[in-house]
Amino acid sequence: MSLRCGIVGLPNVGKSTLFNAITAKQAEAANYPFCTIEPNVGTVLVPDERMQQIANVVKTPTLVPATLEIVDIAGLVKGASKGEGLGNQFLSHIREVDAIVHVVRCFDDSNIIHVEGKIDPADDIATIETELMLADLDSMEKRIERLRKNSRKEKDLLQLVDLAEKIIAGLAEGIPARSVIETPEEQETAKQFFLLTSKPILFAANVAEEDLQNGNDYTRTVAEIAEKAGSKMLIISAKAEADIAELPEEERPMFLESLGLSMSGLDRLIRTAHELLGLQTYFTAGEKEVHAWTIRKGAAAPEAAGAIHSDFEKGFIRAEVMFYKDLLELGSEQKVKEAGKLRSEGREYIVRDGDIIVFRFNV
Repeated sequence: MSLRCGIVGLPNVGKSTLFNAITAKQAEAANYPFCTIEPNVGTVLVPDERMQQIANVVKTPTLVPATLEIVDIAGLVKGASKGEGLGNQFLSHIREVDAIVHVVRCFDDSNIIHVEGKIDPADDIATIETELMLADLDSMEKRIERLRKNSRKEKDLLQLVDLAEKIIAGLAEGIPARSVIETPEEQETAKQFFLLTSKPILFAANVAEEDLQNGNDYTRTVAEIAEKAGSKMLIISAKAEADIAELPEEERPMFLESLGLSMSGLDRLIRTAHELLGLQTYFTAGEKEVHAWTIRKGAAAPEAAGAIHSDFEKGFIRAEVMFYKDLLELGSEQKVKEAGKLRSEGREYIVRDGDIIVFRFNV
Protein backbone atom coordinates (compact mmCIF):
# COMPACT_ATOMS: atom_id res chain seq x y z
CA MET A 1 0.00 0.00 0.00
CA SER A 2 1.21 3.51 -0.76
CA LEU A 3 0.53 6.03 1.96
CA ARG A 4 -1.03 9.29 0.79
CA CYS A 5 -0.78 12.40 2.98
CA GLY A 6 -2.44 15.72 2.26
CA ILE A 7 -0.74 18.92 3.43
CA VAL A 8 -3.29 21.51 4.56
CA GLY A 9 -3.21 24.85 6.31
CA LEU A 10 -4.04 28.50 5.93
CA PRO A 11 -2.31 30.52 3.18
CA ASN A 12 1.27 31.66 3.92
CA VAL A 13 2.01 29.12 6.66
CA GLY A 14 4.80 27.38 4.69
CA LYS A 15 2.87 24.48 3.12
CA SER A 16 4.17 24.82 -0.41
CA THR A 17 7.70 25.64 0.74
CA LEU A 18 7.68 22.44 2.76
CA PHE A 19 6.15 20.42 -0.08
CA ASN A 20 8.67 21.67 -2.65
CA ALA A 21 11.62 21.14 -0.32
CA ILE A 22 10.86 17.59 0.80
CA THR A 23 9.88 16.28 -2.61
CA ALA A 24 12.86 17.83 -4.40
CA LYS A 25 15.28 16.75 -1.67
CA GLN A 26 14.07 13.18 -1.53
CA ALA A 27 14.15 12.78 -5.31
CA GLU A 28 17.76 13.92 -5.46
CA ALA A 29 18.97 12.11 -2.35
CA ALA A 30 17.56 8.78 -3.48
CA ASN A 31 18.64 9.16 -7.11
CA TYR A 32 15.01 8.53 -7.94
CA PRO A 33 13.08 10.41 -10.63
CA PHE A 34 10.65 12.75 -8.95
CA CYS A 35 7.20 11.73 -10.06
CA THR A 36 4.68 14.50 -10.57
CA ILE A 37 1.29 12.85 -10.84
CA GLU A 38 -0.50 16.19 -10.82
CA PRO A 39 0.87 19.72 -10.36
CA ASN A 40 0.35 19.39 -6.61
CA VAL A 41 1.16 15.71 -5.99
CA GLY A 42 4.63 14.27 -5.46
CA THR A 43 5.95 10.78 -4.76
CA VAL A 44 8.90 10.35 -2.40
CA LEU A 45 10.68 7.31 -1.03
CA VAL A 46 10.25 6.07 2.53
CA PRO A 47 13.75 5.99 4.08
CA ASP A 48 14.70 2.74 5.80
CA GLU A 49 18.35 2.03 6.65
CA ARG A 50 17.54 -1.67 7.07
CA MET A 51 17.17 -2.08 3.31
CA GLN A 52 20.85 -1.41 2.56
CA GLN A 53 21.91 -3.63 5.45
CA ILE A 54 19.85 -6.50 4.04
CA ALA A 55 21.13 -5.81 0.51
CA ASN A 56 24.72 -6.06 1.73
CA VAL A 57 24.02 -9.59 2.99
CA VAL A 58 22.04 -10.90 0.01
CA LYS A 59 24.41 -9.08 -2.36
CA THR A 60 22.02 -7.13 -4.55
CA PRO A 61 22.49 -3.54 -5.76
CA THR A 62 18.76 -3.02 -6.28
CA LEU A 63 16.60 -1.45 -3.58
CA VAL A 64 12.88 -0.83 -4.01
CA PRO A 65 11.71 1.31 -1.08
CA ALA A 66 8.11 1.91 -0.09
CA THR A 67 6.68 5.18 -1.35
CA LEU A 68 4.74 8.08 0.11
CA GLU A 69 2.50 10.37 -1.90
CA ILE A 70 2.34 13.96 -0.67
CA VAL A 71 -0.50 16.17 -1.85
CA ASP A 72 -0.06 19.93 -1.55
CA ILE A 73 -3.61 21.18 -1.07
CA ALA A 74 -4.01 24.90 -1.68
CA GLY A 75 -4.52 27.11 1.38
CA LEU A 76 -7.93 26.87 2.99
CA VAL A 77 -9.66 29.98 4.31
CA LYS A 78 -12.72 30.73 6.39
CA GLY A 79 -15.75 29.83 4.30
CA ALA A 80 -13.97 27.06 2.38
CA SER A 81 -16.82 24.68 3.19
CA LYS A 82 -19.13 27.09 1.36
CA GLY A 83 -16.82 27.45 -1.61
CA GLU A 84 -14.71 30.43 -0.50
CA GLY A 85 -11.26 30.43 -2.09
CA LEU A 86 -12.25 27.50 -4.34
CA GLY A 87 -12.69 25.61 -1.09
CA ASN A 88 -14.92 22.85 -2.45
CA GLN A 89 -12.27 21.84 -4.98
CA PHE A 90 -9.55 21.67 -2.33
CA LEU A 91 -11.75 19.86 0.17
CA SER A 92 -12.40 17.17 -2.43
CA HIS A 93 -8.64 16.60 -2.63
CA ILE A 94 -8.52 15.98 1.13
CA ARG A 95 -11.16 13.25 0.84
CA GLU A 96 -8.72 11.20 -1.22
CA VAL A 97 -5.84 11.08 1.29
CA ASP A 98 -5.13 8.65 4.14
CA ALA A 99 -3.92 11.24 6.62
CA ILE A 100 -3.83 15.01 6.98
CA VAL A 101 -0.63 16.93 7.70
CA HIS A 102 -1.78 20.28 9.10
CA VAL A 103 1.01 22.85 8.77
CA VAL A 104 0.66 25.51 11.45
CA ARG A 105 2.61 28.77 11.36
CA CYS A 106 4.76 29.06 14.49
CA PHE A 107 7.19 31.78 13.45
CA ASP A 108 7.17 35.59 13.36
CA ASP A 109 8.09 37.34 10.12
CA SER A 110 6.76 40.79 9.28
CA ASN A 111 7.61 40.18 5.61
CA ILE A 112 5.17 37.27 5.34
CA ILE A 113 1.59 38.41 5.85
CA HIS A 114 -0.70 36.15 7.87
CA VAL A 115 -4.12 35.82 6.29
CA GLU A 116 -5.77 36.73 9.63
CA GLY A 117 -3.30 39.51 10.43
CA LYS A 118 -1.85 37.82 13.53
CA ILE A 119 0.10 34.70 14.53
CA ASP A 120 -2.27 32.53 16.57
CA PRO A 121 -1.79 28.75 16.13
CA ALA A 122 -4.88 27.87 18.19
CA ASP A 123 -7.08 30.10 16.05
CA ASP A 124 -5.51 28.79 12.82
CA ILE A 125 -6.13 25.19 13.85
CA ALA A 126 -9.71 26.00 14.85
CA THR A 127 -10.34 27.66 11.48
CA ILE A 128 -9.21 24.63 9.48
CA GLU A 129 -10.96 22.12 11.74
CA THR A 130 -14.20 24.12 11.63
CA GLU A 131 -14.19 24.23 7.84
CA LEU A 132 -13.59 20.48 7.64
CA MET A 133 -16.40 19.81 10.12
CA LEU A 134 -18.82 22.11 8.29
CA ALA A 135 -18.05 20.34 5.02
CA ASP A 136 -18.66 16.95 6.67
CA LEU A 137 -21.89 18.15 8.27
CA ASP A 138 -23.19 19.43 4.94
CA SER A 139 -22.29 16.13 3.26
CA MET A 140 -23.92 14.00 5.97
CA GLU A 141 -27.11 16.07 6.14
CA LYS A 142 -27.55 15.62 2.40
CA ARG A 143 -27.09 11.88 2.77
CA ILE A 144 -29.08 11.05 5.90
CA GLU A 145 -32.59 11.44 4.45
CA ARG A 146 -31.80 9.07 1.60
CA LEU A 147 -30.38 6.57 4.09
CA ARG A 148 -33.47 6.78 6.28
CA LYS A 149 -35.74 6.27 3.30
CA ASN A 150 -33.78 3.28 2.01
CA SER A 151 -33.59 1.70 5.48
CA ARG A 152 -37.37 1.21 5.48
CA LYS A 153 -36.90 -1.36 2.74
CA GLU A 154 -33.39 -2.55 3.58
CA LYS A 155 -33.24 -3.23 7.32
CA ASP A 156 -29.49 -3.86 7.21
CA LEU A 157 -29.10 -0.11 6.62
CA LEU A 158 -30.47 0.73 10.07
CA GLN A 159 -27.03 0.39 11.64
CA LEU A 160 -25.63 2.76 9.02
CA VAL A 161 -28.39 5.27 9.80
CA ASP A 162 -27.59 5.09 13.52
CA LEU A 163 -23.91 5.79 12.87
CA ALA A 164 -24.74 8.64 10.48
CA GLU A 165 -27.02 10.26 13.07
CA LYS A 166 -24.33 9.86 15.73
CA ILE A 167 -21.76 11.55 13.49
CA ILE A 168 -24.13 14.40 12.58
CA ALA A 169 -24.91 15.05 16.24
CA GLY A 170 -21.20 15.22 17.04
CA LEU A 171 -20.38 17.53 14.14
CA ALA A 172 -23.23 19.84 15.12
CA GLU A 173 -21.60 20.13 18.56
CA GLY A 174 -18.19 20.87 17.05
CA ILE A 175 -16.82 17.35 17.56
CA PRO A 176 -14.87 15.89 14.59
CA ALA A 177 -15.90 12.47 13.32
CA ARG A 178 -12.62 10.86 14.50
CA SER A 179 -13.67 11.65 18.08
CA VAL A 180 -17.20 10.30 17.59
CA ILE A 181 -16.38 7.01 15.88
CA GLU A 182 -15.50 4.63 18.70
CA THR A 183 -15.06 1.03 17.59
CA PRO A 184 -13.11 -0.63 14.76
CA GLU A 185 -16.46 -1.73 13.31
CA GLU A 186 -17.68 1.87 13.24
CA GLN A 187 -14.41 2.97 11.67
CA GLU A 188 -14.84 0.43 8.88
CA THR A 189 -18.48 1.38 8.32
CA ALA A 190 -17.74 5.12 8.34
CA LYS A 191 -15.36 4.72 5.38
CA GLN A 192 -18.47 4.78 3.20
CA PHE A 193 -19.01 8.43 4.16
CA PHE A 194 -15.55 9.69 3.03
CA LEU A 195 -15.43 12.11 5.95
CA LEU A 196 -12.72 14.73 6.17
CA THR A 197 -12.67 14.79 9.97
CA SER A 198 -12.41 11.01 10.31
CA LYS A 199 -8.86 11.08 8.94
CA PRO A 200 -5.90 10.96 11.34
CA ILE A 201 -4.21 14.35 11.65
CA LEU A 202 -0.56 15.22 12.16
CA PHE A 203 0.26 18.78 13.18
CA ALA A 204 3.48 20.14 11.67
CA ALA A 205 4.55 23.22 13.64
CA ASN A 206 6.54 25.31 11.15
CA VAL A 207 9.23 27.29 13.00
CA ALA A 208 12.29 29.40 12.30
CA GLU A 209 15.57 27.46 12.25
CA GLU A 210 16.62 28.69 15.69
CA ASP A 211 13.50 27.12 17.24
CA LEU A 212 13.92 23.67 15.68
CA GLN A 213 15.45 22.03 18.73
CA ASN A 214 13.35 23.41 21.56
CA GLY A 215 10.31 24.96 19.90
CA ASN A 216 8.67 28.12 21.24
CA ASP A 217 5.46 29.31 22.86
CA TYR A 218 3.58 28.74 19.60
CA THR A 219 4.69 25.11 19.31
CA ARG A 220 3.77 24.45 22.93
CA THR A 221 0.24 25.61 22.11
CA VAL A 222 0.12 23.22 19.13
CA ALA A 223 1.44 20.37 21.29
CA GLU A 224 -1.33 20.90 23.85
CA ILE A 225 -4.00 20.90 21.12
CA ALA A 226 -2.54 17.75 19.51
CA GLU A 227 -2.47 15.92 22.84
CA LYS A 228 -6.10 16.80 23.60
CA ALA A 229 -7.11 15.63 20.12
CA GLY A 230 -5.18 12.36 20.44
CA SER A 231 -3.07 13.40 17.46
CA LYS A 232 0.65 13.67 16.75
CA MET A 233 2.78 16.82 16.46
CA LEU A 234 6.26 17.46 15.15
CA ILE A 235 8.36 20.60 14.92
CA ILE A 236 9.68 21.30 11.46
CA SER A 237 11.23 24.22 9.57
CA ALA A 238 10.16 24.59 5.97
CA LYS A 239 13.03 27.05 5.43
CA ALA A 240 15.58 24.60 6.81
CA GLU A 241 14.16 21.83 4.62
CA ALA A 242 14.51 24.13 1.60
CA ASP A 243 18.15 24.82 2.54
CA ILE A 244 18.84 21.08 2.93
CA ALA A 245 17.33 20.41 -0.49
CA GLU A 246 19.89 22.68 -2.12
CA LEU A 247 22.89 20.92 -0.53
CA PRO A 248 24.81 17.99 -2.04
CA GLU A 249 23.82 14.75 -0.36
CA GLU A 250 27.16 14.30 1.43
CA GLU A 251 26.85 17.72 3.11
CA ARG A 252 23.37 17.21 4.51
CA PRO A 253 24.30 15.22 7.66
CA MET A 254 26.69 18.00 8.71
CA PHE A 255 24.03 20.65 8.15
CA LEU A 256 21.50 18.64 10.18
CA GLU A 257 24.06 18.29 12.96
CA SER A 258 24.55 22.06 12.99
CA LEU A 259 20.81 22.37 13.62
CA GLY A 260 20.99 19.83 16.43
CA LEU A 261 19.12 17.21 14.42
CA SER A 262 19.91 13.65 13.43
CA MET A 263 17.05 13.27 10.97
CA SER A 264 15.50 15.52 8.33
CA GLY A 265 11.99 16.86 8.61
CA LEU A 266 10.81 14.55 5.82
CA ASP A 267 12.15 11.46 7.58
CA ARG A 268 10.51 12.50 10.85
CA LEU A 269 7.26 13.29 9.05
CA ILE A 270 7.17 9.89 7.35
CA ARG A 271 7.93 7.98 10.55
CA THR A 272 5.34 9.94 12.52
CA ALA A 273 2.74 9.42 9.78
CA HIS A 274 3.40 5.66 9.78
CA GLU A 275 3.02 5.59 13.55
CA LEU A 276 -0.16 7.66 13.35
CA LEU A 277 -1.70 5.31 10.79
CA GLY A 278 -0.53 2.13 12.51
CA LEU A 279 1.66 0.98 9.62
CA GLN A 280 4.77 -1.18 9.49
CA THR A 281 7.23 -2.59 6.94
CA TYR A 282 8.23 -6.09 5.92
CA PHE A 283 10.73 -7.07 3.23
CA THR A 284 11.22 -9.47 0.39
CA ALA A 285 14.90 -10.05 -0.36
CA GLY A 286 17.03 -11.94 -2.84
CA GLU A 287 19.73 -11.53 -5.46
CA LYS A 288 17.29 -9.67 -7.70
CA GLU A 289 16.27 -6.95 -5.23
CA VAL A 290 15.36 -5.94 -1.68
CA HIS A 291 11.80 -4.65 -1.64
CA ALA A 292 10.01 -2.88 1.22
CA TRP A 293 6.26 -3.39 1.62
CA THR A 294 3.97 -1.27 3.80
CA ILE A 295 1.15 -3.00 5.68
CA ARG A 296 -0.97 -2.26 8.73
CA LYS A 297 0.18 -3.43 12.14
CA GLY A 298 -1.63 -6.61 13.09
CA ALA A 299 -1.91 -7.85 9.50
CA ALA A 300 -1.87 -11.64 9.11
CA ALA A 301 0.37 -13.32 6.54
CA PRO A 302 -2.24 -13.60 3.72
CA GLU A 303 -3.04 -9.89 3.95
CA ALA A 304 0.67 -9.07 3.84
CA ALA A 305 0.99 -11.28 0.76
CA GLY A 306 -1.81 -9.28 -0.84
CA ALA A 307 0.36 -6.17 -0.67
CA ILE A 308 2.49 -7.77 -3.38
CA HIS A 309 -0.35 -9.14 -5.50
CA SER A 310 -3.95 -10.19 -4.90
CA ASP A 311 -3.11 -13.66 -6.29
CA PHE A 312 -0.61 -14.13 -3.45
CA GLU A 313 -3.39 -13.58 -0.93
CA LYS A 314 -5.99 -15.70 -2.73
CA GLY A 315 -3.68 -18.66 -3.22
CA PHE A 316 -1.73 -18.33 0.03
CA ILE A 317 -0.18 -21.61 1.24
CA ARG A 318 2.46 -20.55 3.74
CA ALA A 319 5.05 -17.89 4.55
CA GLU A 320 8.73 -18.60 5.08
CA VAL A 321 9.83 -15.98 7.60
CA MET A 322 13.05 -14.76 9.15
CA PHE A 323 13.72 -11.58 11.09
CA TYR A 324 16.07 -9.08 9.47
CA LYS A 325 18.32 -8.88 12.57
CA ASP A 326 18.86 -12.65 12.43
CA LEU A 327 19.95 -12.37 8.80
CA LEU A 328 22.36 -9.53 9.62
CA GLU A 329 23.84 -11.33 12.63
CA LEU A 330 24.20 -14.77 11.00
CA GLY A 331 25.22 -13.55 7.54
CA SER A 332 23.13 -15.70 5.20
CA GLU A 333 19.73 -17.33 4.79
CA GLN A 334 21.37 -20.76 5.01
CA LYS A 335 22.88 -19.94 8.40
CA VAL A 336 19.55 -18.56 9.61
CA LYS A 337 17.98 -21.85 8.58
CA GLU A 338 20.70 -23.91 10.29
CA ALA A 339 20.13 -21.91 13.49
CA GLY A 340 16.44 -22.82 13.39
CA LYS A 341 15.37 -19.23 12.89
CA LEU A 342 13.81 -19.62 9.44
CA ARG A 343 10.18 -20.48 10.16
CA SER A 344 7.28 -21.79 8.12
CA GLU A 345 4.15 -19.88 9.13
CA GLY A 346 0.50 -20.36 8.21
CA ARG A 347 -2.52 -18.15 7.68
CA GLU A 348 -2.78 -17.06 11.32
CA TYR A 349 0.75 -15.64 11.53
CA ILE A 350 0.83 -11.93 12.44
CA VAL A 351 3.59 -10.22 10.50
CA ARG A 352 6.16 -8.22 12.47
CA ASP A 353 7.90 -5.01 11.44
CA GLY A 354 11.24 -6.08 9.96
CA ASP A 355 10.23 -9.57 8.86
CA ILE A 356 11.79 -10.91 5.65
CA ILE A 357 9.26 -13.16 3.94
CA VAL A 358 9.00 -15.58 1.01
CA PHE A 359 5.37 -16.42 0.22
CA ARG A 360 4.32 -19.79 -1.17
CA PHE A 361 1.05 -19.70 -3.05
CA ASN A 362 -0.96 -21.52 -5.68
CA VAL A 363 -3.62 -19.99 -7.93
